[in-house]
Amino acid sequence: MQKPAPGTPRFPDVAVSPDAPADIRFPLLTQQWLDVTFIHWAVEPSTVTRLLPPGTVPDVHDGSTYVGLVAFRMHKVGWIRLPGVPYLGSFPETNVRLYSVDTHGRRGVVFRSMDASRLIPVVMGRIGFHLPYLWSRMAVRAAGDTVTYTSSRRRPGGRGAYSRITVRTGERIDEPTELEHFLTARWGMHNPFAGGAAYLPNHHPRWPLHRAQLITCEENLLTAAGLSAPSTAPVSVLYSPGVPVRLGRPVRRPNPLTTAA
Repeated sequence: MQKPAPGTPRFPDVAVSPDAPADIRFPLLTQQWLDVTFIHWAVEPSTVTRLLPPGTVPDVHDGSTYVGLVAFRMHKVGWIRLPGVPYLGSFPETNVRLYSVDTHGRRGVVFRSMDASRLIPVVMGRIGFHLPYLWSRMAVRAAGDTVTYTSSRRRPGGRGAYSRITVRTGERIDEPTELEHFLTARWGMHNPFAGGAAYLPNHHPRWPLHRAQLITCEENLLTAAGLSAPSTAPVSVLYSPGVPVRLGRPVRRPNPLTTAA
């Protein structure tokens, strides 16, 4: 992280790791994230600070933080040690996310919106985890080396929010850059809870990343999530065939802030 300005919270500087820092022996949830496309724009940290939960600040790389639009297929979500559910646990999803770090030095993401096509997982995510899930009509279609993701929001709120994304996948990345690790190797999420932010850890193998060319990106999900519409091309477009994932239980520790001298 960059050094904070005087008078701003000072959080531990923990290095980005492309590998999960610890295994999750007794996962709360298991799932697979498949056909994942990562699209990212660089923004000034001050423009997103107000959108993060208490106890967190924007995570930065070379002075910038990032807005991510991430489209993928959720596959076979399973509870505890139960096998994944083929229908209710498998659906397209498109997320708008920001990058955060807390007082314990834990890097993560903050979801501003999570569009998904299955109503029951949407309701469970909103009630059980306080996540901003939204019910949408969605599809993921692959044709040769292109993948197209579409969404049209139903409810709650934001009706008319939509996205249409098409990427052409390219060669495997043998050695991802520091920025590519920063944007994809996120080992948890921060989510607002009373008195601060809860941290939900995850574990999965190192991402198999590929170059990707953005063919189409028509969307208003970012503005619907309270962000400015992009005025420039994305700084990073990546694709991954996917990984198996294990999610741990939320950690709800208080996050008192310290102030730089």
